[in-house]
Amino acid sequence: MHIGSHIRDVLFTQSREHTVTWLAKQLNCHRVNVYDIFNRSTIDTELLRRISIVLSHDFFQDLSNDLKTQDLERAND
Repeated sequence: MHIGSHIRDVLFTQSREHTVTWLAKQLNCHRVNVYDIFNRSTIDTELLRRISIVLSHDFFQDLSNDLKTQDLERAND
């Protein structure tokens, strides 16, 4: 899972009020930093925790589910 793309997808499927600028304000950073997050394939856990809280979405659960799916695919190979 590309975590940055997933964060972007979750943000854009939420309320129309939830924009890149809104997320940047919630994270106390510049919107350019949010676009940088979208490009990341990995992310610091503290930042992911903050994003999870702001977006009310458990990204850690998503990563765990992705890991389980990958394990199942490997077991079936």
